[in-house]
Amino acid sequence: MNVSTIANNSGFGRRSFLYILVTVLLLTAGQASRAQENVAKSILKAMSDYVGSQQTIGLTFDSDIEVITPQLEKIQYSNSGKALLSRPDKLHAHRVSGHADVELFYNGRTVSIYGKSINGYTQTDAPDTLDKLIEALRAGHGVALPGADLLITNAYEVLVADVMEARYLGRAIIDGRECEHLAFRNFDTDWQLWVEAGERPIPRKMVITSKTINSAPQYTLRVKSWETGVNPAPDAFTFVPPAGAEKLGPDALIELDELPQGAPAGEPQ
Repeated sequence: MNVSTIANNSGFGRRSFLYILVTVLLLTAGQASRAQENVAKSILKAMSDYVGSQQTIGLTFDSDIEVITPQLEKIQYSNSGKALLSRPDKLHAHRVSGHADVELFYNGRTVSIYGKSINGYTQTDAPDTLDKLIEALRAGHGVALPGADLLITNAYEVLVADVMEARYLGRAIIDGRECEHLAFRNFDTDWQLWVEAGERPIPRKMVITSKTINSAPQYTLRVKSWETGVNPAPDAFTFVPPAGAEKLGPDALIELDELPQGAPAGEPQ
């Protein structure tokens, strides 16, 4: 009896074929996954390079942030705003919601935050670049600033630092514009990004989903307009306290938060 007869009679041939088929399918799936990851990261890198190379940017945005009550009710708070930046050390941002009307002025030496609804402001020394300011506000004052990483000069390095998985999900339409849809997974968050397709790869939408809080609340940022090469007014980044405005302590930086005071923070999973 020859080898092929033994193999066929014993079922060895069929098992070998199935083993090879499964192996090929797994390898193909792995290659497809790596290809998706490479595409997603290359689009993110192109966005980072483009945004980081722009000397001045003016934009408007809408944002939504969800909170989970102790009764597991999901509540969404909405904000609108605008920002004007001039690299490396200038920023003016203005955010309005139903509970706050806040402006931030940064001129490379000091950062001033003015709360119109309370006619109060805080002012403190600041780092010498916008990138360092964003990090200082997060680390030193506990201000989350979700989405701010999209504007820094090294956005790609910061955004992919903790990424465990990346996927390219194809094309989508955001506010009438064709965009590349990307999805990323970190240990404690999932986040999606829609980048405008074509010669101007700017971020159009971002969704961040928390995986450490029950019911997985989300933060959504939508960039409504985007302009580069703007010419800021000479005093655009200079804060002049309005008449009667009260100077507050540094703890008033909490006014930057997009949630009203007393809003539930949600329960960890």
